[in-house]
Amino acid sequence: MAAPTGPTLQFDYGNGKPIENPLNKFMYFVPLIFPVPISVSNNVGNNQSARLISSSCETNGTSIHAFCEFEFIGDGFLRHVFNHDDLIRQHEVEFKAGKPLPTQLDYISVQGSGKGSVEIKGTLTRGVPNVTEVRLRFNCHGHTSPVSIILDNLVYRNGGIQHENEFVARVNQLAFYRKSGLPKMEASLSTIKLADASDSLWQDFIGRIKGMVANMLIPALPVPNGGYQAIMDFGFALATEKTTFTFPFAPSLKTSPVTTP
Repeated sequence: MAAPTGPTLQFDYGNGKPIENPLNKFMYFVPLIFPVPISVSNNVGNNQSARLISSSCETNGTSIHAFCEFEFIGDGFLRHVFNHDDLIRQHEVEFKAGKPLPTQLDYISVQGSGKGSVEIKGTLTRGVPNVTEVRLRFNCHGHTSPVSIILDNLVYRNGGIQHENEFVARVNQLAFYRKSGLPKMEASLSTIKLADASDSLWQDFIGRIKGMVANMLIPALPVPNGGYQAIMDFGFALATEKTTFTFPFAPSLKTSPVTTP
């Protein structure tokens, strides 16, 4: 039997009407780069999709530099929700002793529409590209990034695990590359603020300051080899203008997309 695979994306690189891919297919790389159980949910009536709208590639004979623009269209939200059951079991004694587990990734959200880009860099060996770096940017042309990560503290209270002090960090860019031979992901954030903070100019200003501080403090995160290779293969497909790309199967994805009110 053939091994299971992930979804297949379709591209036309700005030739004719752009091909729309359901957003959950485009964002399938999320469970590939986080090796923890993840479920996907979206809202009832969600019609979000992603489409490639332009592409260019330059080479000097020894290296390549490709740049593709995409856009998210449609209304609704898509969430990749992280399951902390294993982590909770590992820290059960500490939890019941009153020690919280701070700053855990609760879910990644894509809210509404936006414009972004994929930048691909690599080398050429006998004319064959070897992709070494892929940068996914979500805030192009002055548009606010629709991608956020939600962080909170896990605490044991009232006989069970509670999520407290929820923060929202808006993601401008994810960069994938190797550092000292190890696959890494670097996240660039624009704002960090409490989830229940108001949308006032003052709160936005404070959020931007926190975002700048976070960008100076957050180290590059390790990425599983399989997830890293999937991102590099994705970049290769775009740099060479393949019309389709199929993600490998993500074993950490535990459920199919479900709708949420």
